[in-house]
Amino acid sequence: MQTLMPDLRDLPDILDVPGLTCRSCGAPLRHSVVDLGLSPPCQTVVRPDQLAAGEAFYPLHAFVCAACSLVQIDHTVLPDDIFTEYAYFSSYSDSWVEHARRYAESAAERFGLGAHSHVVEVASNDGYLLQHFVRMGVPCLGVEPAANVAAVARANGIPTRVAFFGEDEAQRMVGEGLRADLLLGNNVLAHTPHLNSFVAGMKALLAPGGVITMEFPHLVSLIDQNQFDTIYHEHFSYFSFTAVMRVFARHGLDLFDVERLPTHGGSLRIYGCHAGTRAQGERAAALLADEAAWGVDDLRTYAAFAGRVREAKHGLLTFLIGAARAGKTVAGYGAPGKGNTLLNTCGIRTDLLAYTVDRNPYKQGTFTPGTRIPIHAPERIFETRPDYLLLLPWNLRDEITAQMAGIRAWDGQFVVPIPHVEVF
Repeated sequence: MQTLMPDLRDLPDILDVPGLTCRSCGAPLRHSVVDLGLSPPCQTVVRPDQLAAGEAFYPLHAFVCAACSLVQIDHTVLPDDIFTEYAYFSSYSDSWVEHARRYAESAAERFGLGAHSHVVEVASNDGYLLQHFVRMGVPCLGVEPAANVAAVARANGIPTRVAFFGEDEAQRMVGEGLRADLLLGNNVLAHTPHLNSFVAGMKALLAPGGVITMEFPHLVSLIDQNQFDTIYHEHFSYFSFTAVMRVFARHGLDLFDVERLPTHGGSLRIYGCHAGTRAQGERAAALLADEAAWGVDDLRTYAAFAGRVREAKHGLLTFLIGAARAGKTVAGYGAPGKGNTLLNTCGIRTDLLAYTVDRNPYKQGTFTPGTRIPIHAPERIFETRPDYLLLLPWNLRDEITAQMAGIRAWDGQFVVPIPHVEVF
């Protein structure tokens, strides 16, 4: 990598935090991208009986590694505190289940998967994806750390192992005779603080001719589209294709292909294999070139992000305060992790957002972490008829506006907060 000597005024803030090192390459981590203050773990909920108790808040601060360009937060929350009981169930997004179906059918055809194959999904959640392989008669296994979510998958006929995946767990699986012809994970690579152990585990579990696919939000989209609300404690790392290729290469894995996806505001699906077994394709080479031109290894690329975050925060608060002063009511749709980052970063409480709704029964009747905004079933919208509906999972904009088109009956309007406030 070329060493850059830019004007220090163009660099992200430099901090001296003793012992803070990159979870990918181990270099000192000193360059701040954005500091979002203190937040609770965002995929938790507050039950009514917990309203009188306090919550733990943790720093939420993203850094960029000057040596390998991995953007990451400090490991401040233990995975056991986040994932042992989890409030996110993938099956409650129709578009995400359909996305999984298309992927399963495409992967089965491209890699010739059938009754002789074995598919393993890491962080398999409630079986939203593996159900499609089961229907095709492809043997599969899910690995899911959240026991409550794994129980739902098992009840639906999806073989599921309750465990945190890493090198040790992979070696146990290999010792039991398991190998993966297709090893996949959607939105999990960013969720592990033990990145090198996780990738080493994939190397160990992958069959000699097998393929790895991983999906995760693309760092370039996060920066360019001001998606600061996708930074939260469950997301330890934020990947460019360049940075993730370096992690995989360190463990003897090549990335031979990549797809750019519209999901989650702009994601990547990477394709990996044992080193030297497949040639790098044109899409992988093209994306590496695009990221180099974007400035993935130039610290100045990250310098202006914090200022854009402040502008988005101020814009949303200006809108909400203006609506309140005009006597308008605002309700939320969804209680996703990104929404909780947004609410806590902006300091939004029930004086500005009366409540939010969610299709997930696990969240209904509870409150958002930190901000304590009540979460109801979606029917609540049609009972109270708010003037505005703030879409917290803005990445599902088309799906939600179709489901909630009935708010037009009372001239209700939708609002998205990212990359800036838009009312429509």
